[in-house]
Amino acid sequence: MASSIAPITLPLPTSTGATPSDFVHAGRPIPAIERIRLFEPTAWEEFVLEWADSLRTEYERVERCGGAGDCGRDIIGISKCGTGQWDNYQCKHYRDPVTPTDIWLELGKLVYYTHQGVYTYPRKYSFVAPQGAGNKLSRLLRDPSLLKSQLIQNWDAYCRNGITSTGVISLDASLTTHLGQLDFSIFDAIPPLRIIDGHAKTRWHVARFGGGLPARPPIASPPSTPTAEEITYIRHLLEAYGSHLNRVIERLDDLSDDELKAHLLDSRREFYSAESLRAFSRDTLPPGEFEVLQDELHSGICDEVRGEHSNGYHRVLAVVRVARSLQLTAHALVSRLTVRDRGGICHQLANDNKLRWVK
Repeated sequence: MASSIAPITLPLPTSTGATPSDFVHAGRPIPAIERIRLFEPTAWEEFVLEWADSLRTEYERVERCGGAGDCGRDIIGISKCGTGQWDNYQCKHYRDPVTPTDIWLELGKLVYYTHQGVYTYPRKYSFVAPQGAGNKLSRLLRDPSLLKSQLIQNWDAYCRNGITSTGVISLDASLTTHLGQLDFSIFDAIPPLRIIDGHAKTRWHVARFGGGLPARPPIASPPSTPTAEEITYIRHLLEAYGSHLNRVIERLDDLSDDELKAHLLDSRREFYSAESLRAFSRDTLPPGEFEVLQDELHSGICDEVRGEHSNGYHRVLAVVRVARSLQLTAHALVSRLTVRDRGGICHQLANDNKLRWVK
């Protein structure tokens, strides 16, 4: 599919000025079906983009094309089938349900730009509006032949001078032939409740609508043998244990002290708990929220990390103790944060070499 539109990173909600944390803790008591009617058009496109991006079993990628140069496309999903098929989600944020007069220009753009070869004809074209489609439009969308004939009748009134600012687009013989060959059964209107239901399963939903986070799934116990992902923080712990025992400990097999072995097991449980929280955040909140939590905790423990301690093991104990007592009430994940998570985040930071136990 010929297109100059590049994939974009999904944006955080921008229309209210609130942070994801604000929404999680104090989402306004307005039903989602009513709240979407309050969105600005840009926020409505973002909302539809978030929903469409969740359809990853169907799409290879989702792109937002809305704005100057979109050539009549708002949100497009590129099919995974590998044949270049794509679907268009045309966003209409109006006070009232969408009517036929609201769509003639959009259909005209599709006819014109596919005739020009700017992009291929889509597999599916859906109108998405917070008030849905009006009765007249709904009936028209169920009759592709009538929809096509009425577009031809309304071309001069809505499309001739509206498709491009650079000239008049008359429905000449070539364009009429192209239009006649197009499949108009691809058009439909998606009910807003269906979009909301799908959006509720995305990581973006709580940030937009509040309502609190779901329960965390069970946390898996660490395997008996540490994985490759644990190498760095365990190495830092062995270094701390060695400074406590005044000898070098390079391998787990060199660790014979029962207290330190128990501490290592507890640390691994904490690490896995924090990793579970990271996955939970990835599934329920916008990107970057867990990293914000890590950064806040890091800021709270950094002075203790720099402080004087008799050895690295005592530094670990002191730092984790401080982490467990930090006030982190402003973060979106605080209602799902456990004591083990706090210690685990310390070990995650060590795993990323953002802190060390032995100076």
